[in-house]
Amino acid sequence: MSPQAPDTDRLSADMRANRRRIDHIFSDCFDIQVQPWQYGPGLSHSAFSVYCRSIVIEKDVKSFKQTLQSLVPHELGPAESVTPEQIIRVFGRHGVSPQPYRLISTFGEVQNDVLEGYVVLIFDGWDQAVAYQVGRFPKRPVSEPVNEPVVQGPREGTIEDLNTNLGMLRQRLKTPRLKAVSLTVGSNVQSKIVYLYLENAVDPNTLAEFRRRLAGIEQVDIISTSYVEQWIESHAWSPFPQHRYTERTDTAAAALLDGKVIVLMENSPTVLICPALFVEFFGTSEDYYVRTPFASMIRWLRIVSYFMAASLPSLYIALSTFHPELFPTVLLLAVMDSREGIPFPAFFEAMIMEFSFELLREAGIRLPRPVGPAVSIVGALVIGQAAISAKIASPFMVIIVALTGIASFSIPHYDMAIALRIVRFPLMASAGLLGLFGMMIAYLLFFLHLACLHTLGQPYLSGLAPLKLRDLRDILIRAPLRTLTRSPRNRRLSGAGGRPTGEGAGSR
Repeated sequence: MSPQAPDTDRLSADMRANRRRIDHIFSDCFDIQVQPWQYGPGLSHSAFSVYCRSIVIEKDVKSFKQTLQSLVPHELGPAESVTPEQIIRVFGRHGVSPQPYRLISTFGEVQNDVLEGYVVLIFDGWDQAVAYQVGRFPKRPVSEPVNEPVVQGPREGTIEDLNTNLGMLRQRLKTPRLKAVSLTVGSNVQSKIVYLYLENAVDPNTLAEFRRRLAGIEQVDIISTSYVEQWIESHAWSPFPQHRYTERTDTAAAALLDGKVIVLMENSPTVLICPALFVEFFGTSEDYYVRTPFASMIRWLRIVSYFMAASLPSLYIALSTFHPELFPTVLLLAVMDSREGIPFPAFFEAMIMEFSFELLREAGIRLPRPVGPAVSIVGALVIGQAAISAKIASPFMVIIVALTGIASFSIPHYDMAIALRIVRFPLMASAGLLGLFGMMIAYLLFFLHLACLHTLGQPYLSGLAPLKLRDLRDILIRAPLRTLTRSPRNRRLSGAGGRPTGEGAGSR
């Protein structure tokens, strides 16, 4: 039997050998600083430190060095009498510095900790190192969410710091049943991902499916939570989102109370909520901060806006091309008069205007923020008026396209609004080919597609198909909170406080 090969990844007691290995690992990395240190009585003991200057604040490193040198106990004695046991006792047991620290023993840990912003101390005569946490450059402070404007409710939004986001959620859900599981993924980026769930609320089958889909992601270089979404989604080619995002901590906490799994990631400000059902894209957390009549009216307004954004251009194409008899006489005369001299059929007219509107919308997003909205508004006015004057589009078509765009803006979740932009064009094509009959076929195909979708094992249309009448009180309307708190769903959640869960409360 051959002797076991030594572990070449482990640190050596020879400081010079460790220094050569560190220099090799971080070769051509100008921002990696390697400094010799002296410590102990008369500064007679040798060590060296490794840290990344572009991550940590160097003046804090210097202050830490002075503190460390002054706090080292004198029990080490002369340099020639120092033993590894003494170093372990002083640095390993006492920690020496008040800064947070941990012991590491491999070059892989040294590499990871240096790139995480630690100062790593490697000593002569000891085959372990100490990683100390010092000051890092400040990140963006907690502020109001940019993509989810707040009218009423909490105004704190997530930022790019994982620990800050996790702490804000812990402050909202003060229970040990809130579980947080950490993963480090990627061979190059070494990104830290944390997924959270509420133990007494999450469906065990959903959690098991989430973990199964997440398997293998450790080897993938991921820089945003959107990568995780695409990794775990069931139907990649569907235009409809199967998970949703938020930058609001109250929305994330409500999702946890409703049995969801949420994903946080270092350097990413968005929270991924898994899974997302179709009906959840019509609600927001603010629906539970206002009274029932207003919340229900806004809910219906969003539902009507959804069908307007999807169907208005195709409905105009079908009626004006195949079914003009369905127009009232006065309105029909006005439509025919407005289309006089237009060289294109209604379908091509609508396609030209929709394409122009989408182009302006995308340009407004990509331009610098101070000029983007102005360019979009001025461009829409100029192009609309020019198209009418040039007899390329009728005034009615310009109104239809404008109403369609405004209706799509009322959808509270951006991913669902993108799905509408995609769905609109097949509906227009079907209306241009077969009129209302073509629209009916297209809608049947879309509903069939939605009925076949599953997200983490749950039917995408849960609450509607299969139909549960008691769930309609938080889908078509927003019932009074006293009614929602008495629902079986929330009684099962009584261990988490028994209160309405906020967005999506009682929806399943």
